[in-house]
Amino acid sequence: MPGTPAPESSKENSNYALEKLRDLLRHGDVAADGKLPTERMLSETLGLSRRAIRRALEVLEAEGAIWRKQGSGTYVGQKPDDWSEQLETIVAGTNFMEIMEVRLRIEPQLAQLAALRAKGSDIDIMRELAQKILASEDADAKELWDGALHRQIAQAAGNQLFLSIFDVINQVRQDDAWQSIRERARSSANTMGISNAQHATIIDAIAARDPAKAGEAMRQHLLMLQERLIRQTSMDHLENDPLGDVS
Repeated sequence: MPGTPAPESSKENSNYALEKLRDLLRHGDVAADGKLPTERMLSETLGLSRRAIRRALEVLEAEGAIWRKQGSGTYVGQKPDDWSEQLETIVAGTNFMEIMEVRLRIEPQLAQLAALRAKGSDIDIMRELAQKILASEDADAKELWDGALHRQIAQAAGNQLFLSIFDVINQVRQDDAWQSIRERARSSANTMGISNAQHATIIDAIAARDPAKAGEAMRQHLLMLQERLIRQTSMDHLENDPLGDVS
């Protein structure tokens, strides 16, 4: 199993490390966003040297099983194409409100397409992810599973171009400042309760094969988030500059 410590004689064996990492990928024991633990964490978990882990990761990268992004980490699957990277650069120069404007125009369409194309297994996964959000006890976990749910809906839409755009935009969720403001905007139990109910409505509409209702439910969900973000950023501005600009 991936978590079984290596025998002492295997700790420096790169082939053994490669075998253990293949097991880890095969069992799907990775984060919802596909990100692998750091080399240090893999070394500690698997009981292998970091050099053996690093060499094994290089082989997996050459095979196309993983890809690396400097400053971010290592991810399962094929590296995004150059087009996605160019979009990511554009996103890096934008702000939260612009991101929400784009989400409002893309995600309702994705929900509509999901209502037309989602398989039963897709819908089952959506419901499981919604339950993960409900069961999460901290903001970081809720944000993680929320992102996974929205991506599952995007994936179920069955449009690779839309999914690529969604993935680029969704990377903003990893930004510490974005997570912080979202956490404050969604901090009240009432807000989370409404958000969870909206998720259920979206999923139910997709399961009912009702694209119009699914799209509108997603739009209302994102409008609520946008309104909370606007309110939170206004409050942050007042707290940082309570007297306003008197010049």
